[in-house]
Amino acid sequence: MAKNRLRDAAVKIGSAVGRVDGAAHKAALKAAQAAHVARQELVDLTKQVEALKKQLKKSSKRLKSALK
Repeated sequence: MAKNRLRDAAVKIGSAVGRVDGAAHKAALKAAQAAHVARQELVDLTKQVEALKKQLKKSSKRLKSALK
């Protein structure tokens, strides 16, 4: 009888640990996915900044030649 109670308690504890572990795994996957999306957005922003720098360089070059 005591063995059954201990086994039942162990099963309940194991089930609870498994649920928590599964939830933690899902949260880790979501965090990794969010980090990937953030990295992609950062790459896109970097490309935009580089394009704007190039455009500004061209514009300033044209302005300098126009002011001569």
